[in-house]
Amino acid sequence: MPEAYIVAAARTAGGKRRGKLSGWHPVDLAAEVIDAVVDRAGIDPALVEDVICGCVLQVGEQAGNIARHAVLASKLPISVPGTSVDRQCGSSQQAMHFAAATVISGQMDVVIAAGVESMSRFPVPTAPPASASTTNSPKSPRFLARWGENITQFRGAEMMTVKHGFTRTALDEFALESHRRAIAATQSGAFDSEIVPIEIVNPDGGKEWHTVDEGIRFDVTLEGIASVKLLAEGGAVTAATSSQICDGAAAVMIASAEAVKRYGLTPLARFHQLTVSAGDPDIMLEEPLFATDRALARCGMKIDDIDLYEVNEAFAPVPLAWLKHTGADPERLNVNGGAIALGHPLGASGTKLMTTLIHALRSRNKRFGLQTMCEAGGMANVAIIEAL
Repeated sequence: MPEAYIVAAARTAGGKRRGKLSGWHPVDLAAEVIDAVVDRAGIDPALVEDVICGCVLQVGEQAGNIARHAVLASKLPISVPGTSVDRQCGSSQQAMHFAAATVISGQMDVVIAAGVESMSRFPVPTAPPASASTTNSPKSPRFLARWGENITQFRGAEMMTVKHGFTRTALDEFALESHRRAIAATQSGAFDSEIVPIEIVNPDGGKEWHTVDEGIRFDVTLEGIASVKLLAEGGAVTAATSSQICDGAAAVMIASAEAVKRYGLTPLARFHQLTVSAGDPDIMLEEPLFATDRALARCGMKIDDIDLYEVNEAFAPVPLAWLKHTGADPERLNVNGGAIALGHPLGASGTKLMTTLIHALRSRNKRFGLQTMCEAGGMANVAIIEAL
């Protein structure tokens, strides 16, 4: 069967809400990582056959097919098309799945999968519209009749906490470990090879390079995390045990075996399995557990065969429930920290996590990696790769 290889992977360092990346137009931010993977692969830009870009909040500056706009803002020639994908938090992971599937099918040889989100400029709504009669509500009368008005990611996180028996303390301790791992990775230079420096113009006109994930709390303590107020009365989840609002972009270049040989590309990893599934939209965030089961079964693997896991830290109960369900080794999970410390730039997180996973596998001389994302509406993507 034809294979798909990742030949370049890059991401920006995350920017805090209204932080260092907030002045960047998201189209230009996406163009930066697209240019970066072209440069890192060492390929003629004209050989790229398509760009598939994940983005969740496709309004304003992120509307009108941001993938094509990013192409036109990049060094790629105007002959390269682009299309945008919204699978909520898994948008750029789905872009990557589509790109890999296109290559595996033999329709194309070189495709870039990317993702971008400027959450400073377009913050995600914190609550759903009050009713179906509210102007522009995505929840139709039929939807509301079946599911009600209270389906939210925050409620889903609390439901997972109760279902899987986690305490507030367990969530706080997980958040602390996320920061500790992110701090260690940053201070050791583990992220240096994956981050694309972004030039920032300060209010005083001075310039600097943004190369460190802005959300990491280098002075983090368990006491500080425990002091954060609950998101819901009687719940267990807080802002400190949730993914951080983040600006960022990431991209991977995917090529066929023929393209690798013909253009002298260096394969970093190859895909073994691409899975997407859906389940209960009420609890919403639990589907990565079952999607992982399906992905492993499809490729005849067990969880212990996987060397490193990237499970998006949308909320602390998600990776904790994933660990409990799969029996996975917590020491292999999010080894360089996760979205609680590093941020979750929505549509960019899929390719962001893959970039980190590839670099972590290769730096540790490990072989297999698994990445999964929970997604609004009760969906999840899973990718299994082999580092080369």
